[in-house]
Amino acid sequence: MILFAGITMIGATAPSTVIAQDDIDAEFGDVAGPGEEPPVDEAPADDNAGQAPAGEDGGAGDAAGGGAADSAEGDSLLGWVLESLGYTYMIVFLLLSVTLVSLFVMNMLAARRDTLCPQELVESFEEKLNAKQFQEAYDMARTDESVLGQVLSAGLAKISRGYNKAIEGMQEVGEEESMKLEHRLSYMALIGNLSPMIGLFGTVQGMIESFRVIATSPQTPKPSELAEGISTALFTTLVGLAIAIPAIAAYNILRNRVARLLLEVGVQSENLMSRFEDIQPGGTAQ
Repeated sequence: MILFAGITMIGATAPSTVIAQDDIDAEFGDVAGPGEEPPVDEAPADDNAGQAPAGEDGGAGDAAGGGAADSAEGDSLLGWVLESLGYTYMIVFLLLSVTLVSLFVMNMLAARRDTLCPQELVESFEEKLNAKQFQEAYDMARTDESVLGQVLSAGLAKISRGYNKAIEGMQEVGEEESMKLEHRLSYMALIGNLSPMIGLFGTVQGMIESFRVIATSPQTPKPSELAEGISTALFTTLVGLAIAIPAIAAYNILRNRVARLLLEVGVQSENLMSRFEDIQPGGTAQ
């Protein structure tokens, strides 16, 4: 009991003793003791010492640091995209992109007016017919590589069998040329339909990979481990749509252009051949 009372009194008086000692040191701490040198007041350290003035080297350093940070961020983003896609999807999408660009250029060259229905051929062919130079008109149309030239040459080749046979021959050649153009355009539509399907396949694969990590992990998986599969799913979908959207748009635009020019070929060819309408099989124009 006495021991307990003594411990209690020591604990109560100890803080007051410490506080009193601190007050004495604070009051007489600046007074030098015997044989001690008086304390020297030190100037507060300048936090800006050794630094360049604002707006001079500091501005250049910030600009260089910002450019390096942007470059590093761009490189890391590109590396993240390539890593998320993987070599398989990256090669597949690259092949689809190159093929799409090649088909677009080829169809653009084929869908020109000079390729399908050149106005110079219409004028020259009509001049030959007006001059009764039928053989020269046939040779000119046959050597012309345009669709209109092939149609006119097919009509003149069968004109001796009658006007109706000539029109049938022209229609057959016109349908054949139209099928060739449509066949080439259809590959663009195929890429437009195939790219999002490949992206969807990558989406399903990436989500399966993320759920596999959750199912097989003995403890709570890290977010970075789940992000690998999710990033694969999202980037494959994004790239697939990025290829499909311009492919479908270009296909529809070029298809409408080709259809309009082929219609013009039909109208021009029938107008030019209408002067042979009275020709009977095995006969001449009346």
